Amino acid sequence: MKDRVIDAGLGFFRATGLDRAASVVTRGRGVVLMFHSVRPGSAKAYAPNRQLEVTPEFFDASITLVRDLGYDIVPIGELTERLERRDGGRFCVVTFDDGYRDNVEVAAPILRRHNAPYTIYVTTGFAERTARLWWLELEAAIGALDEIDIATAGERFTARARTADEKRQAYAGSFEFLRRHDESVMLDCIAQLCERAGVAVNVGDLCMSWDEVRAAADDPLCTIGAHTLTHPRLAKHDDAFVRRELEESRATIEREIGRSAVHLAYPFGDKGSAGPRDFEIARACGYETAVTTRPGVLFAGHRDHLFALPRLAVQGGWQDVRMLESLLTGAPFALWNLGRRFNVR
Repeated sequence: MKDRVIDAGLGFFRATGLDRAASVVTRGRGVVLMFHSVRPGSAKAYAPNRQLEVTPEFFDASITLVRDLGYDIVPIGELTERLERRDGGRFCVVTFDDGYRDNVEVAAPILRRHNAPYTIYVTTGFAERTARLWWLELEAAIGALDEIDIATAGERFTARARTADEKRQAYAGSFEFLRRHDESVMLDCIAQLCERAGVAVNVGDLCMSWDEVRAAADDPLCTIGAHTLTHPRLAKHDDAFVRRELEESRATIEREIGRSAVHLAYPFGDKGSAGPRDFEIARACGYETAVTTRPGVLFAGHRDHLFALPRLAVQGGWQDVRMLESLLTGAPFALWNLGRRFNVR
């Protein structure tokens, strides 16, 4: 339903031309694009995490569009200076979350053809094979089961999962059910589902090793940033836990690649996963910028909110450059954010 509402809203903006008319006010100074995986498309009917993937063709078209619209594609390290400048054109920062291998095998060659800088935010536990891609584990388990039954903390979630449509609904329902509980409980429940289904997700099949991260860092166009140790919802944990996730992930990356890692992406990054407390801890840990997944474009005033930067998520569910062009006007975000330029609380 949420996807259909978004599709309808973007279609309305495009059809009426309101996005282009409003762009003089709503486009802002720049934008941070968020990607996860770039890989060939799949025709699977059940693929609840498809929004985390875009095809190489659409990725190339997206970078081409940004350039055609006159954006300068700059490294994340130039973001603050670009916000402070009173002159100069609009700018774009290209980012990837988690540290998937296809970022360097598929996306990086495209970016090199465009001479476009990019940032990969690495979850150190994925590089070390100690953290879990639990959302993919949940997808795999539901894909292999006909019935879902999760019981924890006096609550229960059940669902049929025989058809692709039932599996999609089961995934959405179980995802929301599990996220209401402590992460340790959620991870245990998903592990039990995987055991019941006889499936496993090998992080090493999808994410870069440290050798691969080091090779990526050697690309002059690439900046390696931090994405925590274990990819938790920081807002659900105490101060000491958050500080450890931010300090140790940065220190680990810097030790492994031999250079600074002063840019951060909050895992999940929505309002329920990273908030003002986490923004302040990121500042205290010595980061220079930190990005959320709160939707929006960048205005000059974001120089005062460098630890709560919004991004434009380029979703695999709608791979249409017309939609991306509409989002780049900033008009849809102005509506979704009720006219607020800064969503930092």
